Amino acid sequence: MARRRPPSAASLDQLLAAKEIVIFCGSGGVGKTTSAAAAAATAAAHFGGKILVITVDPARRLANALGLETFGNVETQVPPELFREAGIEPRGELWAAMLDTKQSWDELVRSHAPDPATRDAILANPLYDNITRRFVQSHDYIAMERLYDIHRSGRYDLIIVDTPPTRNAIDFLEASERMADFFSSRLLRWLTVPARSRIVTMASKPFYTVADRILGSQFLQDIAEFFLLFQTMYDGFVERARAVTRTLSDKRTTFVVVSTLETSPVREAEYFVDALQERRLHLGAVVFNKVLPEFFTDSGATNAATRLCREAEAFTPIVADGLDPDDVTRVLHEVGESFLNFQVVAKREAEQRAELAVSADVVATVPYADHDITDVAGLLELGRALWR
Repeated sequence: MARRRPPSAASLDQLLAAKEIVIFCGSGGVGKTTSAAAAAATAAAHFGGKILVITVDPARRLANALGLETFGNVETQVPPELFREAGIEPRGELWAAMLDTKQSWDELVRSHAPDPATRDAILANPLYDNITRRFVQSHDYIAMERLYDIHRSGRYDLIIVDTPPTRNAIDFLEASERMADFFSSRLLRWLTVPARSRIVTMASKPFYTVADRILGSQFLQDIAEFFLLFQTMYDGFVERARAVTRTLSDKRTTFVVVSTLETSPVREAEYFVDALQERRLHLGAVVFNKVLPEFFTDSGATNAATRLCREAEAFTPIVADGLDPDDVTRVLHEVGESFLNFQVVAKREAEQRAELAVSADVVATVPYADHDITDVAGLLELGRALWR
């Protein structure tokens, strides 16, 4: 029998109420971070329990929007007074955190090293700091570890995650498996030969001779010792990678793709939607930001703009009031033309929304804002637009 799909949510608030992890994804500059913070703030205002918004994007915009001077790896509660200043008595608590890669790696090593000696040797290795800060998959992998740990702790009723820009977010999804693959790779076995054995095969001897001349024997020894120590945690990496994969595909987890309707962000959104479908991960919502108001597709407004273009002179006496009639006529005509031009864009946006939102449970649109969002009041205003 075919597996029955669970009933879809009708709105973003219903979607968030039914989930435990909501992962916001999208390309840079589309309002993803602000949308994630707005969803979390609105959930804290209307839901009971504890809501956490965590960003793995190094930008500090989230701290500014939440009215916090700074925050980091340890979750920080957003003061309830900020909600009250916005005229809201929150039913729940809002907490925020931003991934600190180095601190998270230290905690991971302390938790999963097989013994204190291995733990101390890893943390003291000269390469440890550089590798955990700069290794391509380091940030993405530890982000998944952090999300998994927080969710498993059960401290929060809802966790909202703000990811890096879209293509990096794919790395975010695959980071655990890639890290596990790396620790069992042929390259790693070659690198750890000097520490595992003093016997170097004739085939690999040229490699080590050249590497030793370029990098130095101590550098090679440090690499080998570091990865040998890390391999003692390999079983834990594999087990955690599988657990993370199960968490992402769990029915309690959903993804929200945020995009504007400009060409490049739409392509990125389409790419990510396809990636989610390929991995059979739940696409809960698509959020379109900076969308033209529905007013531009209203038939009555269209008739008014069309008539204004054709009969501008007839309306001139009504508004001229001492102004040059020719100037007024030109302005009225341009106003009508401008409206009809915006209408073309609005119709194209509607078509793009329909195409991109086919597989999502919820479609939310946010109109252009005439001001920046810098506080909780602004986040709640955006949240109302999202939940509408």
